[in-house]
Amino acid sequence: MIDVGIIGGAGFTGGELMRLLVNHPEVNISFVRSNSQRGKRIVEVHKDLKGDIELDFEYSDPPESLDLIFLCMGHGKSKQFLEESSVSAQTRIIDLSHDFRLTGPDHNFVYGLPELSRQSVSGADKVANPGCFATAIQLALLPLAAQDLLHQEVHVNAITGSTGAGAGLLPTTHFSWRQNNLSVYKAFEHQHLAEIRQSLSAAGSSHLPFINFIPIRGDFTRGIFCTAYTEVDLNFNQIQELYAQYYLEHPFTLVSKDSISLKEVINTNKCFLHLQYYQGKLLVTSIIDNLIKGASGQATQNMNLMFGLPEDLGLKLKATAF
Repeated sequence: MIDVGIIGGAGFTGGELMRLLVNHPEVNISFVRSNSQRGKRIVEVHKDLKGDIELDFEYSDPPESLDLIFLCMGHGKSKQFLEESSVSAQTRIIDLSHDFRLTGPDHNFVYGLPELSRQSVSGADKVANPGCFATAIQLALLPLAAQDLLHQEVHVNAITGSTGAGAGLLPTTHFSWRQNNLSVYKAFEHQHLAEIRQSLSAAGSSHLPFINFIPIRGDFTRGIFCTAYTEVDLNFNQIQELYAQYYLEHPFTLVSKDSISLKEVINTNKCFLHLQYYQGKLLVTSIIDNLIKGASGQATQNMNLMFGLPEDLGLKLKATAF
């Protein structure tokens, strides 16, 4: 059994991670920390976990005996936690924040997008989990990048559910504001663009074009519906074969010949892609659950790879079809 701890267990990401791991056959959750809810029983905060977990939220440093900790805190807080806390050198780490996603001389985290870096994640000690928008967009474009076919500007429009903003109450997450409402934010300069460009370059794109990314706040709770289009110098049959071959051995990313809708992936670790071609332009629709494939599910997938387990263990989940 993998003995795990969760740092930042009171939020949406930490709660979703517990919902996955309590049913994982190779995992024991023995430590959950929360600054805001310390001392409370976990089921007081995540009420749907009654009967599944009997722990209280802690505030101490994680035990040295842990095999793995998941860092589920806000951006900037993972780096601070590791600087201020005592974590055993034998304890592996998966960080779900933005803190270690960009490569650099100040850390040795592996970027954990299995469809790009499965081999590097396997056996790694420290993994940086990708962002939710970044996951949907990268999976839409990776097959093109791997063949160095991204030469023209890419136009991306993606709408996300309110859980993508975290559990803390903000003016733009309040029910009265979000319900029956849409809004654009961080147009052309969203923080996930840096990791997207990093991954597409690593996949094989020699001269990346500009990526025009327009993020949208949606009036629903979970999921990302993303469309990306660009000019591609291939015919449609070649494009279809390219995508089919790239994702042939990746269990969670599936290319659908039929049109797709968001509910097909909600509550799953899947990404569905749909391809359309019009006068030299390729349109890729990419859909994921932002809390699972975009966060806690992908973190579980990375954990499986790190510990030599089947990649899909504990992740055969049922979608919300209606």
